Amino acid sequence: MLERGVKPDNFTFSTIISCARLCNLADKAVEWFEKMPSFGLEPDDVTFSTMIDSYGRAGKVEKALSLYDRARTGEWRIDATTFSTLIRIYKVAGDFDGCLNVYEEMKALGVKPNLVVYNILLDAMGRAKRPWQVKKFYQDLIDSGLSPSFATYAALLHAYGRARYGDDAIKIYREMKEKGLGLNVVLYNSILAMCADLGYVDKAVEIFEDMKSSGIKPDSWTFSSMITIFSCCGKVSDSENTLNEMFEAGFQPNIFVLTSLIQCYGKAQRIDDVVMTFNRIFELVITPDDRFCGCLLNVMTQTPNEDLGKLVKCVERVNQKLGYVVKLLVEEQDIEGNFKNEATDLFDSISTEVKKAYCNCLIDLCVKLNMMDRACELLELGLALEIYTDIMSRTSTQWSLNLKSLSPGAALTALHIWMNDLSKVLEAGEQLPPLLGINTGHGKHKYSEKGLANVFESHLKELNSPFHEAPDKVGWFLTTKVAAESWLESRKSTDAVAA
Repeated sequence: MLERGVKPDNFTFSTIISCARLCNLADKAVEWFEKMPSFGLEPDDVTFSTMIDSYGRAGKVEKALSLYDRARTGEWRIDATTFSTLIRIYKVAGDFDGCLNVYEEMKALGVKPNLVVYNILLDAMGRAKRPWQVKKFYQDLIDSGLSPSFATYAALLHAYGRARYGDDAIKIYREMKEKGLGLNVVLYNSILAMCADLGYVDKAVEIFEDMKSSGIKPDSWTFSSMITIFSCCGKVSDSENTLNEMFEAGFQPNIFVLTSLIQCYGKAQRIDDVVMTFNRIFELVITPDDRFCGCLLNVMTQTPNEDLGKLVKCVERVNQKLGYVVKLLVEEQDIEGNFKNEATDLFDSISTEVKKAYCNCLIDLCVKLNMMDRACELLELGLALEIYTDIMSRTSTQWSLNLKSLSPGAALTALHIWMNDLSKVLEAGEQLPPLLGINTGHGKHKYSEKGLANVFESHLKELNSPFHEAPDKVGWFLTTKVAAESWLESRKSTDAVAA
């Protein structure tokens, strides 16, 4: 064309750029677009709109967004493909509200979203952990008459898995199987990790077996999830068998697997196996993390007293500060009275994410060892360091003890302190409010039928307390001022007689 002396016009470049775009040659589209000024040509609105998509696909985000700003003011015609690229740009940048804004502008301009647009939105909202918006967009997709693709289901599975929307994720999984859409290892791992977090043991086993029968080879993360699931419900043989499968598949256990195994052996009170697994950490040259130390600490709360010394040595080896605090408790060595200082140093040295777990476990250990004074000291330290917040609250009509974030031992310790505080109020001649309440929450442990409410109800009965479960407020135990005062007075009399 050029050799014949025919000068290309806008239509020529628009055609070449559109062809490059349709062939997924974004860089070529950009190359030809940027040649236009050398031929004295000014791109028209159609070409500019096309280039929003091409620049976006070529990774030149700023130019794409700059053209989009011009498109807004210039009333260019933008197609669904270009809008999908814009939404993808905002998704990659983590600007999930930007994704929604583009979608709303798209609708306002009367451009009908296609399947690609919906799939990108589903993925974006999944990454944003907004499962309610995922549901909305999926319903919009169905209502618009579009048929979900593999990418649609994959986005849904990831979104529901991340948000731990267990029933929704399982439903999508079953729908994929019914439609003959095979899952890849990433999708299987996503749903198995969710099952591990939610305690879906039977479903996880079913999905794991389906994965293997489908010809998808489990990877280290697959085995990690399954071992976690079996370990958390105390299935030692299943955990060990899965570990052997992992070895046979050529994978070495990581820190997550070994942490789960220690938890499993701890539940079964197989302390020698806990120590053996602990030693394997060093054989595999794995660095123990805070979660691993927390797991050891949790195992100690379930370990017979005569075996605690074995675990103290393990804890000392991986975290000297924690080991020293534990040793002071187990061996009752606090001759100099520096336990509180040592505990404070410990909490100052660990990450915020594990402080509450450590404090809960240490208090549980104190309760197990019948060291209520130490338990109270730790709880009060936790309150002072704001590891625990809003445990005790007061209004003019109700005083409450909020225990939802506490372990059983920490909850019992908090009750002990609260009861003493109430007694001091009465001794000072002050008045209690009309209503007193204890909130244990209504959830159950994901791998157990027992929740804090069940444990606490038994303890309240042992104390012959006037607190009774509220029929209209799940997880709440309530009593009146009169009943509480009578009970506290009777306890005072009982304590005096015992003394």
